[in-house]
Formats: sequence, structure tokens, C-alpha cells
Amino acid sequence: MTTTPTTNGHTSAETGARTADGYHRGLGKRQIQMISLGGAIGTGLFLGAGSRLQAVGPSLALVYLVCGVFAFLMLRALGELVMYRPTSGSFVSYTREFLGPKASYIAGSMAFFNWAVTGIVDITAVALYMRFWPVFSNVPQWLFALLALVLITAMNLTGVKWFGELEFWLSLVKVLALGAFLVVALIILALRFPVDGHATGLHLITQNGGLFPHGFLPALVLVQGVVFAYASIELIGTAAGECEDVKSVLPKAINNVIWRIAIFYVGTITLLVLLLPWNTYQAGTSPFVTFLSKLGVPGIDSVMNIVVLTAALSSLNSGLYSTGRVLRAMALDGAAPRYLARMNKQAVPSAAILSTVAIYLVGVVLNYFLPSQIFEIMLSLASLGILSTWCFIVLCQIQLRKKIRLGEIAPTSFPMPGAPFTAWMALAFFIGVVGLMAFDYPTGTATICAIPLLVLLLSWGWSRMRKTPEHNAVPQTVPSVVLTEDFLVPHEGADKS
Repeated sequence: MTTTPTTNGHTSAETGARTADGYHRGLGKRQIQMISLGGAIGTGLFLGAGSRLQAVGPSLALVYLVCGVFAFLMLRALGELVMYRPTSGSFVSYTREFLGPKASYIAGSMAFFNWAVTGIVDITAVALYMRFWPVFSNVPQWLFALLALVLITAMNLTGVKWFGELEFWLSLVKVLALGAFLVVALIILALRFPVDGHATGLHLITQNGGLFPHGFLPALVLVQGVVFAYASIELIGTAAGECEDVKSVLPKAINNVIWRIAIFYVGTITLLVLLLPWNTYQAGTSPFVTFLSKLGVPGIDSVMNIVVLTAALSSLNSGLYSTGRVLRAMALDGAAPRYLARMNKQAVPSAAILSTVAIYLVGVVLNYFLPSQIFEIMLSLASLGILSTWCFIVLCQIQLRKKIRLGEIAPTSFPMPGAPFTAWMALAFFIGVVGLMAFDYPTGTATICAIPLLVLLLSWGWSRMRKTPEHNAVPQTVPSVVLTEDFLVPHEGADKS
């Protein structure tokens, strides 16, 4: 692993350089750039696209484009916040500063809910991918889910540099594989090679119902499901808190996301429907595996299945990383149990990570009782948490820009373009997507019905935290930490420095 030298000749990893909230600055430029790149390529594309194509056909490319534009606007809002003050607490810390402690509690809780559910989706995806090979067809699905969880937990507890290194290679596999697919697909289209007995080209769209084979409404409703495909995109904001040179690395990494969305999502889906009839792709099977299996090249579908397996592991890895930081930020703010602030000797929020793993174990159990339905159910629930997180990020940016206009905060070097108009537009879009869930029966409708239960749980949790002495003792400023032998705890007199 490469490290950045300091002025005294030692690397940052060797000197144990820490952030204000006690984390190691163990992520270099190479890892941050690959995390931002890989974060835009997740399970939602590799596995979820199969069921999405089956539901709406070629219009899926347009849905990805629209959602991608607003996801990018959210990312630019987050980028402005990070350039104002990098922190591994990410939007939870910003929400407390700009919107207050109750909003911070809700934001952190919904982010935890998001990643807890997403982790269940990811371990389910790993189990489904493993069962692709006949040799594993008789192995229980829950066992593969458990093995994946054990592996990723071990890597996250070892230290941020190990997380970063694993994520770098997992993301690299995804990027190279998608790049190879794009090249192969373009060659087949250009040379007019038939695939599975079908001539390739635009006629596969026009002769199979056109762009909207099931009408416009299903494509509109599907927007809420496609949001999950971009679920990890905000991870770059959390990772920036442990980056060695955030001010030079982050802006470029964020700005490059938009063309990655255009190529990896819009371009990929477009090629898939030009190579095979859209109704060839099925739920539960990666569309890439479906396409490659039709080429007739021995073993190529197994190679692609390995790739999509790494994508699911990457998403699980980054989700556990993010959730650990979010829970610890909440604990430092007094919005979560105090024990979640504990860190191990590798400056990793071990208590928060292990608490998240306990939730993921529920996913292992669900894979035992509901092996066929669990993926789509969890996908819909995760979208609710994602949209909540994105709304809070945009709201924080709106408040930041307001304070900048009033002269209370100096302008950042990476302002969100078109703000505040673009910020309000993105916020309206995200709220509208939540409304669309009601029309996606049965999973989306069930998710909407779950909102009152979430409200009750959040209210109960907030009332419980308000009664704890730790909550009342936590300062209203951004906390730093005091190092102890075994873990880090908040320093009660901390300021923003």
C-alpha cells in the first residue's frame, strides 16, 4: 500500500496522524478516487438492473439518467459541506451544526437504518451470486451470507488502511469489468454479430414495445427503486474525513462522478437492450451474466459472476465503514448510546461496527426464512433511508449557503453550482420520489406503510436519549476526542478546532 510522506520523512500511516475526532488519516489519493468511482457502481446496477429491465424495459436508461443527475447535485452539496469542514461524522455532524440536535438524531438514525438494510441486501446478493454455480446449489443461502459478513467485518476492524486497500481492489475489479463489457458490447454492435440468434441493434427496442413497453407510469414509479443504485455515492464525504489531502483530492473526485454515471449506468443499460431483447433479462440474475452466457463462450458467465460478487462485497464493505462512522458521530453528539463512541487501538469505531454487524445477522436469519423475497423487500426499505440521508445533506448545504450570504461563514472553494435553486430542486425531487413509493405495489406500498412505525421508533429513541445524563452533558460544538489506551471518548470541553 502506498502512503504519503510527511516533512520528517515518515509516512502519515507510520506517524499515526489523526483527525480532530480521533481517526487515522489513512486514505490516500489513489484510494479516495477509487472509492468515489466504485461507490457509483453497486449492487443496484449489477443485480437490481435485471428486475428493473423486466419491469420497464429500455426506459430504464432514462430513469438512471434522471436519478443520476439529482444524485450528482446532492454530491455537489455534500462536497461544499466537506470543503467547509472535513469530518468522518459527515452529514450527521453537519446536521447538528446547521439544523440542530434533533435533526442530527433523525439524520443519523435514518442513515443507520439505510445502511443496516442495505447490508442485508448486499449479503443476500453475495449468497445469490454464489448459488449461480451448480456446485454450490445445495449449500444453504444463509451460510454464504454469514461467511461474507465475517470476512467484511474482519477487514473493517483491522484499520482504515485495510478497509481502503480492500475497497480499492474491489472497486478496481468492478471498474475494469464494466470497462471490458463496454468494449465487447461496442465491438459486437459495430460488427453486427448476432447474440443468441438475434441480430443486434435498435430494432430490439422498436420491435419489442419501444422505449416504454409498459407505458410511462411504471417507469415513473420505478424512480424510487433506481435510487438504490446510487446508494454508496455519498460515501466519499465520509471517507474525506480520513483523507490525507482532502482539499485537492475531493473536488476532482466528485466532479468525475457525473460522467461515470453517464457511462456506467446510462451507457451500460442502453447497450444491454441493444444486444438482447429487454425481456430476456430476469430478476435475481445479473443482466451482465445473462448477456455473457448468451455469447456461448465457455466460462465467461462465471467470470462475470465473480465480478458482480466483488461488487456486492464492495458495497457491504463500504456500508459497514460508513455506518460505523455515522453511529460514532451520533454517540459523540449524545444522540446514541455512549458506548458507540468507543474505538479500538487501530482508531476504528469498533463498538459501532459490531453493533451494525448484529443487525446484519438479522439478514442472515431472513436469508434462511425468506430466501426468495428478501432482496426486493430490503431494496425498497433501503431507498427510504437513502432519500432521507440525501435530503438532510441538501438541507445542510442550504443552511451553509445562507450563513455564507450573511457573512457568518467564509465562502468555500467548491460551491454547489446553481445554488440555492438546484438545492431546492433536488430536495423537491427526493421528496417526490418518496411519494412515488406508494404506487409500487407491494414492496413500495409496504415501505410507505412502515413510515409511521419509523416515526414512532424515532420518537421513542429521542425521548430515551433526552433522559440520559450523557445527552445533556454533550456540548453544542463539534466534538474532538481524548485518546485512552483502549478506546477514544469525547472530550467534554472540545471546540471545533
